[in-house]
Amino acid sequence: MHKRQGFTLIELLVVIAIIALLMGILVPVLRKVREQGKDVVCRNNLHQIGMGANFYAAQYDMYIPRSAEWGGNMKPWFQLFMPFLAQKAVNDDYRNVEIFRCPSYPDKEQTVCYVVNGWRSEGSDKWVGRSKLTDCHRPAFTIYLADNEDGPWRTIIKKVSDRDVTRCDVFRPEHLPSSDSQGITGGRRVARARHKNGCNVLFLDWHVEWMTAEDMTVDMWRFEK
Repeated sequence: MHKRQGFTLIELLVVIAIIALLMGILVPVLRKVREQGKDVVCRNNLHQIGMGANFYAAQYDMYIPRSAEWGGNMKPWFQLFMPFLAQKAVNDDYRNVEIFRCPSYPDKEQTVCYVVNGWRSEGSDKWVGRSKLTDCHRPAFTIYLADNEDGPWRTIIKKVSDRDVTRCDVFRPEHLPSSDSQGITGGRRVARARHKNGCNVLFLDWHVEWMTAEDMTVDMWRFEK
């Protein structure tokens, strides 16, 4: 009969070292996979919103909502699209609709994770509440929604009555991801690096793309070119 022996200290240290090495390799891979999963969810959100926007336009003579006006009669896009989405809001509260939230947005209290195209016509400072979809000459190259930037200058929208709902539109070059401006009104509003080194974008033909800050131009936001 041979007496059974346990692991030696050196053998245990070797095993621990191998496990640590494997963890060092697997953790970054798992983190990357998790972020890729969030990116897929975000793109799917924009796809579903695009479908809702398309149904809304068909119902309202091809008009689509753009900027929200504080104290006005025009509701923001995320409220107007609710009847046309597959996911129905509970008690008509947009905060129950998960597709309005990007899972990669750092602050989980943010209820509006996308910013809308509120770009004004050349030389005009008039607020744009809605536009006719057929007036856009290049819908496949014109952005409608994009990832909302996060930062100390970007306010967190917790309910539709928050005044800063009106700051969830894009209408000047300083709002684009290439901008370094951090003002509450004129600061960057489109996320510079929400997903990898870029952000997800919904175009007016309702297709979704990922793009870098360098690739996004002012011309992509001009409704009438």
